[in-house]
Amino acid sequence: MNVFFCLAIILGILMIMIGGTKGVRSFLSLFLNFAVMILIVLFMTDPNANPIILTLIGCTVISCINLFFINEVNSKTTTAFISTVISIVILLIFIAIIAEKAMIQGFSEEEMEEMGMFSLYIGVDFVKIGASVIIMSTIGAITDVAISITSPMREIFLHHPSISRKELFLSGLSIGKDILGTNTNTLFFAFFGGYLALLLWFKDLSYSIGEMINSKVFSAEMLTIFCAGIGIALIIPIASWLNAHYLIKTRDKAVD
Repeated sequence: MNVFFCLAIILGILMIMIGGTKGVRSFLSLFLNFAVMILIVLFMTDPNANPIILTLIGCTVISCINLFFINEVNSKTTTAFISTVISIVILLIFIAIIAEKAMIQGFSEEEMEEMGMFSLYIGVDFVKIGASVIIMSTIGAITDVAISITSPMREIFLHHPSISRKELFLSGLSIGKDILGTNTNTLFFAFFGGYLALLLWFKDLSYSIGEMINSKVFSAEMLTIFCAGIGIALIIPIASWLNAHYLIKTRDKAVD
């Protein structure tokens, strides 16, 4: 516990020194997001609760914290928030269908030995829980990409107020192309870094490449990575178009 406390203090000091007031908000947002996640998990234990709806609500709240609490309410955070919600809704529907077709719900064969003493009849839909886990794993990356596009687009518009909507939209796409590959690879290595022990376990179990790829736990992880990549790719045109539409519309109203 003392180690966690010391690391939290070091992180807080660094974020405050580098980010100033925004660094303080960023540090506090970590605890707020953690509280939201805990509440969502607690509500999901209710058999009458819909995990998909809870996930959508949780992602909306997390987006508000990451965008409005840290960066305040302005045009770039507003368009980033709307883009995030649209992308999450589309992605959530897609993931719910894919999760059911891929049959990755529940526990894998490797986990059943540890779970054998517990009852799995807990009254929750594991298909929806699996979809919720995937979408909650992607919300941070999606909001990050959204604000990374809307913020420089706003700067471009402020420096070139006569720019056309098409040119501004293409500028957003160009920015998105630059961050698409790095963000996707960041998610890839983050997920695989967290599951490095699993890969070593596969080796100890003498799994072949085919057995490893076809295992449920590995398939679920790969599905999460692919869906996160799809979410990142999806948010780029949505955020670019919405931000360009909003900025140009605001300029035209001011001229009139």
